[in-house]
Amino acid sequence: MFIFIFQTIWLFIDDLAGKGLDIAIIGKFLFYLMPNLTEKVLPLTVLLSSILTFGSFAENYEFAAMKASGISLQRAMLPLIILVVFLGGVTFYFANNIIPASEQKIYNLRKNIAKVKPAVAIAEGVFSDFEGTGMNIKVDKKSGENDRFLENVIIHKKSKTNINNTVIKAKTGELVSSEDSDILQLVLRDGHYYEDVRTRSSSDNKKHPFAKSNFETYTMNMDLSELNNVDMEEERDVSTDKMKNISRLSKDIDSIREDNIKTVETFSKSVANRMGAFIPIANPMDTTTKKQTDSKFVPLMADQSKAPKIEEVIDLYQEWQQTQLISSAKNSTNNILTSVEGKKQEIEIKYKIYNLHILSLHKKYALALSCVILFFVGAPLGAIIRKGGLGLPMVIAIMLFLTYYFIGVFAGNYAKEGNISPVLGAWLSTLIMLPLGVSLTRRATADKGLMSFGNIADVFKQFFRKIFQTAKS
Repeated sequence: MFIFIFQTIWLFIDDLAGKGLDIAIIGKFLFYLMPNLTEKVLPLTVLLSSILTFGSFAENYEFAAMKASGISLQRAMLPLIILVVFLGGVTFYFANNIIPASEQKIYNLRKNIAKVKPAVAIAEGVFSDFEGTGMNIKVDKKSGENDRFLENVIIHKKSKTNINNTVIKAKTGELVSSEDSDILQLVLRDGHYYEDVRTRSSSDNKKHPFAKSNFETYTMNMDLSELNNVDMEEERDVSTDKMKNISRLSKDIDSIREDNIKTVETFSKSVANRMGAFIPIANPMDTTTKKQTDSKFVPLMADQSKAPKIEEVIDLYQEWQQTQLISSAKNSTNNILTSVEGKKQEIEIKYKIYNLHILSLHKKYALALSCVILFFVGAPLGAIIRKGGLGLPMVIAIMLFLTYYFIGVFAGNYAKEGNISPVLGAWLSTLIMLPLGVSLTRRATADKGLMSFGNIADVFKQFFRKIFQTAKS
């Protein structure tokens, strides 16, 4: 647990170090993060403890004494099996109730820290919402004490009606604050200012559509008096897939799926209407219906396979009309392709959220079952290698756990992108460990070693014997 806590501190060191945060706030942050470490710590703990325990039994010949007394390996494992199954149930409850609550606490605490310490809210390379100011800020790099110096600053400032009508760009910036003042100054240097001018009449808008200026130094004052009274335990009604229990995930999966289907169907109909596709044709039995184009008539064909080709239809128009027709078709096609490309990204995000919800739902079940399966991997493995202590068992446990963990990470990433089923992504690492646990349990029960080199040698001997016999014949 301590190893993973230090690894978590290392991941969040940029958000915590040098921000002037109280020890109590940092302690709360780490305390709320601890439940999230259980999905990493608990399987490794079960695996390692089972290898150490049964390895120590085998090393001290306690299993030999048990077998001499008529106690089989399965009977010796029975109390621990019951304990591990109970632990799996507790893990499921923990994953379904405690971890979602801790995720909510972490989110709220980070947002409140960002309010109290504005520099924390500014991330490098992306637009960040500057709480309480109505601005979105993007910087390429932060440096200096408390990240006060900014490079390549872009600010989008919103109006009272929440419209983004002001853009400010500067090469450098600096956050200046004082403990005795509630005013935070953002000093920008060497930049440009652009603002859309809104007037009462449309004619004035044409005369003065925008205001633009250059500046060497521009200072923005932001009142932080309200932020000084921020409650660190303030809750927000925000829910991601990790903040939901099984009941909420099941409901949201159905609603998200229906919403995605409606989005795709609506967009498909919109594109079809813009293309003019699937327009109902006239009654095919009515051969008198005709289409007039520049005094030429084209009958609507009842058999669509006998419809005229594109070149034949274009030849019905005059030359100048043909140019307009082709140009209009190209513009319409380009507009539709642009619209499809933009909608594709939106739909991909929607389906990624859908996959994340399914992945989170099944991970809760997989985490509980993984504790049981890894016990059946570790216990017989310890009995086979017959080594106690923290030497070889620790190495084997870490290697097995890293295999289990990395398979789960890669499968989860593939599932998020839709490359594999999210159900398979959640269960793959556990399913791979299942046959290993069955095989090791059977070998330990039969008093076989980890690998039978004699059987392998016999296979090679038979193989070469057949080759020699074939060569002689």
